[in-house]
Amino acid sequence: MQRKTLALLAALACFSGPALADGITGEAGIGVGYQPHDPSGSRYETRPIPYLDLDWGDVSLGTDDGLTWSALKSNGFSAGPYVNYLSGRTANGELRGLRDVPDMAEAGGFVQYAPADFWRVFAFVGQAVGGGSGQGGVFGKVGGEIGYPLGGGVIGSSNLTAHFADAQGTQTFFGVSDREAQASGIRAYNAGGGLQNVALTQSFEFPLAPHWSLVTSASWIHLTRSAADSSIVKAVGDTNQGEVQAAIAYKFD
Repeated sequence: MQRKTLALLAALACFSGPALADGITGEAGIGVGYQPHDPSGSRYETRPIPYLDLDWGDVSLGTDDGLTWSALKSNGFSAGPYVNYLSGRTANGELRGLRDVPDMAEAGGFVQYAPADFWRVFAFVGQAVGGGSGQGGVFGKVGGEIGYPLGGGVIGSSNLTAHFADAQGTQTFFGVSDREAQASGIRAYNAGGGLQNVALTQSFEFPLAPHWSLVTSASWIHLTRSAADSSIVKAVGDTNQGEVQAAIAYKFD
């Protein structure tokens, strides 16, 4: 996650010159999260996290969606390419004997419908690159988000997202080869593609001072189908996982 923070901030630095010239808007900050160490939920960790929700012209940089360019825009619809960061996995602790999964880049395209600032529906599909032999695959997500005022300057938002992966993508994080099975003691497993998990996130933003706010979120993640049936999940993981985050953010006008 520290590498994710650096990667996203580096991407921001690359584009900050033109952004400032055109007028950057949105929020940026840093915080902390308590979340699963890996997609199987083998254990939980406290990690530093970036909080990014920035726009300049047709380019956006967000913690969840990565760097996006709305190359096509019309009547609330937008579409274009994106580049995001895909966290890897260190095979230690209860995962010892499995292969490490390096951090990877994910590049692809998205389409979004957002006729107002407070709600949107979206779909992303991308190819992961930079993994080890046989690692990577195609990943996608489809979801919706709605925001609403709660009084006193507090803003709430709810997000429901379904995550998909092809067989290679699911195998990367949930599969176990015969060699890994011998080394780890976890039964060999060949994962298939399809729906990987469904995530529900509830967020709140509390004003602290002019330009400053506290952003919090809590997520419930439910593994499905081939991911839920993984021998890793059954041995050391969990099909139902949680995640909480909090960050101090600065708002650009």
